[in-house]
Amino acid sequence: MSTSLISNKKLFSRLYLLIQPYKIKFIIAMIAALVVAGLTGAQAYMVKPLLDKIFFEKNTFFLAVLPFALVALFFIKGIFYGLNFYLLEQVGQTIIRDMRVRLFDHIHQQSLSFFHKTPTGEIISRIVSDIYLMQGAISTVVVGLLRDFFQVIFLLTVIFAMNWKLALLSIIFLPAAALPIVKFGRAFRRISTTMQEETAEVSNIIHESITGAPVVKAFAMERYESKRFAAQVHKLFGVIMEDSRYRRIQHPLMEVIGGIGMALIIWFGGKEVIAGNSTPGTFFSFMTALIMIYEPIKGVSKINSTVQQGLAAATRVFALLDITPEIADKAGAQILPHFQQNISLQNITFSYDGITPVLNGINLSVKRGEILAIVGPSGSGKSTLANLIPRFFEIQNGNLLIDGMDIRDVTLKSLRDQIAIVTQQTILFNDTIRNNISYGDPDRSETEIREAARAAYALNFIEQLPQGFETVIGESGVRLSGGERQRLSIARAILKNAPILVLDEATSALDSESEREVQRALENLMKNRTTFVIAHRLSTIKNADRIIVVKNGVIVEEGNHEALLALHGEYESLYNIQYHD
Repeated sequence: MSTSLISNKKLFSRLYLLIQPYKIKFIIAMIAALVVAGLTGAQAYMVKPLLDKIFFEKNTFFLAVLPFALVALFFIKGIFYGLNFYLLEQVGQTIIRDMRVRLFDHIHQQSLSFFHKTPTGEIISRIVSDIYLMQGAISTVVVGLLRDFFQVIFLLTVIFAMNWKLALLSIIFLPAAALPIVKFGRAFRRISTTMQEETAEVSNIIHESITGAPVVKAFAMERYESKRFAAQVHKLFGVIMEDSRYRRIQHPLMEVIGGIGMALIIWFGGKEVIAGNSTPGTFFSFMTALIMIYEPIKGVSKINSTVQQGLAAATRVFALLDITPEIADKAGAQILPHFQQNISLQNITFSYDGITPVLNGINLSVKRGEILAIVGPSGSGKSTLANLIPRFFEIQNGNLLIDGMDIRDVTLKSLRDQIAIVTQQTILFNDTIRNNISYGDPDRSETEIREAARAAYALNFIEQLPQGFETVIGESGVRLSGGERQRLSIARAILKNAPILVLDEATSALDSESEREVQRALENLMKNRTTFVIAHRLSTIKNADRIIVVKNGVIVEEGNHEALLALHGEYESLYNIQYHD
């Protein structure tokens, strides 16, 4: 997935739009920040009477009043600081929460082609790692930088009120202090983007090696996978250390700039005090305010890397949110009525890359209640044909009509509500058997779930499990056998009770005994349904009402089992390969 560059102006405007719904809390927090900044300036100013009136003039009135005034000032400042911090933190965390939900929802709105093109590890990295880094940036910016900005403004007011000559001298160093922040910021953004890309690749390798653990072990490739992972981690380590080197340079540089500035101000301010143009209290009050100004500026340099990481992460997140689903409801899409008559494919052509056709000129009509088997050699386009029915992919040319309505003119939900799918690769979730069967309609009754399990010949093995329907089956149903997993997916399809059924090589991955059990379950599932059966094993489709043979994306033969054998053509060749080796 390529990340398009988003300008800083556009990026900040989009971040602002995220804050806008919470502007009332934000305004209250800003008022609190103004109070905190004003009281910080007052703290710096109080150094002047503290030194001049108490320590030099020995004024007992100020000695009695100033400590209480100082306590009151700190107390009020603490209240407003806490209010500011809590409200801004709440706004920041709420934005991140909403972004996670929004990103997850947006990903699931994408077409299947998106998941085919985008590694799973990268998707996980965007939701987990990038959002986490974005959280750090938003929390830091929202909670700290705005408050510090107000603090700098108030403190600058104080130092100009104290001594405008010293103030002018000191602000010469503010651009010098800001220059490393800007310069290093560009490097941090570049490094952060690379770091997040390498982190995504780490996630991808972890996901592939764990989900592919049986293959890794079968081929004794544990060492290879460890080396592959170590190489990627070393690449990530190199990027992290580059970031660390920039941090190592930036912080001492800021300290040196600050030290030079302080030294010059002490020299010039000391001369003013000695010459009688300023009091010690004024000078130390000025120094206190200046140190308070320098601290937030130095703080910006410390968090600069974090902010740039967050901005780079926000760029990647927004780039993902900008991806438009290839398949979506058109304006004015209608609800597809309950399927009654036939499904018609008219001169359909389809290509994944827009160049090489996978299907070419497919014409087919399937009546309600008909069982249509689709056979052919590997790569002939069988599964692609089946995937066009629920509109997993968009037809480039031709039309696919259900009861005369083009599937592009109806809502995706109303279309897919009428289609149940059982594939070779059983998709189950790390949840209870009950929730896996009722997936898609969790409100179904206990009786309905049990009847679906019974019809799928799954009830016996479910009841033998210690927790029965409450048994958690593990990731992808790993705690069950292949036949048991497939029967659960059939039970799920039975419970859905959709009028159109797609079986994509539903028994090809099973042994003979499991296949017999699953085949019985499939016979129950196919009753009174319009069924498309994609079969590798021809023994499973002998009783189909009609069989079509697809080769190189074209229907080359059509008929029932006996009629196709009598043609002595492609179907007979496939049959002989399986039964007359």
